Amino acid sequence: MSKQILITGGAGFIGSHLANELLKNGYKVRVLDNLLEQVHGSEQRRPVYLHPDVELMQGDVRDRKALDRALLDVDVVYHFAARVGVGQSMYEISEYTDVNNMGTAVLLEALADQPVEKLVVASSMSIYGEGLYENAAGERVVANCRPKEQLRKGAWEVLDQDGNILKPVATPETKTPNLASVYALSKYDQEQMCLIVGAAYNIPTVALRFFNVYGPHQALSNPYTGVLAIFASRFLNDKPPMIFEDGLQQRDFVSVYDIAKACRLAMETPDAAGEVFNIGSGQSFTILEIANKMARVMNKEHLQPEITGKYRVGDIRHCYADISKARKILGFEPSYTLERGMEELAEWLQTQIAEDKVADAKQELEARGLTV
Repeated sequence: MSKQILITGGAGFIGSHLANELLKNGYKVRVLDNLLEQVHGSEQRRPVYLHPDVELMQGDVRDRKALDRALLDVDVVYHFAARVGVGQSMYEISEYTDVNNMGTAVLLEALADQPVEKLVVASSMSIYGEGLYENAAGERVVANCRPKEQLRKGAWEVLDQDGNILKPVATPETKTPNLASVYALSKYDQEQMCLIVGAAYNIPTVALRFFNVYGPHQALSNPYTGVLAIFASRFLNDKPPMIFEDGLQQRDFVSVYDIAKACRLAMETPDAAGEVFNIGSGQSFTILEIANKMARVMNKEHLQPEITGKYRVGDIRHCYADISKARKILGFEPSYTLERGMEELAEWLQTQIAEDKVADAKQELEARGLTV
């Protein structure tokens, strides 16, 4: 008999793709989602992209009664319900803490009463702060946050104590977290609460630290979603993408299809229990490269990126994934190149309309002194 899976926040971008992956592999899928207006629009209807075989229960993860109903006869839980976005978390502090931290606490109390076979929680690369670096002697070093005095001068790179530029290298799970935003703090709390409570109640638990995920179904009108979706929203409205700093900051971009596969493997692999995994592509690209590649696939090369030369509080310079642990234990291997993934994204974008709210979000951050 096939397992019954619950995905909290499963009507969103990543959850909907995971639902497809699970259904394709013979599982039954239920979703608990509050259909947040910022993500799903004012009508808060069932998303058209959500597979018809998915059982959707509209409700909030902070609502214990809704959770108890959603957990009925469930074998495995994927906990994806969360508010996302570094910038917004720095002024909607109580909202992010309530949804992400308290929502997880309510779920874990419910699971303590109704244990399941496995719990998989979505964490984030944001918990690392700056990625791992290497100094001129080839030694691995953990970098501090860049001081505001340096950033005000437009000196963007991470420096050692002698003022030398450090070289970014792939970041492993062993790097000590450096929590630079309320969002990062809440994601670290989510993963650690799940691992702690899972161990206490004998619920095998896995935490997956997602890097920059992209693909169809992203909320294009949400200015705090992934950078590719934000750039796409600008291009769809014939506006240039806005890039902070100088655009040479490096990130790891991973297809949502690869993310969904990794999530399934985390459930199916017994040795994953109690572990934390980076899930990314294992490659790095600059934000400026991404903007130019996006312009090419969307035929918007005439819209040159707008380099703002400003810094957002909570942003980091470089971070990309070391995925060797996921390869070894989960058997995870990314199958989507950035080029292939962006072409598929561009094809989907041809059918979409996006309300561009990027400038409004930028003004909100500036008004609150959250840019330098």
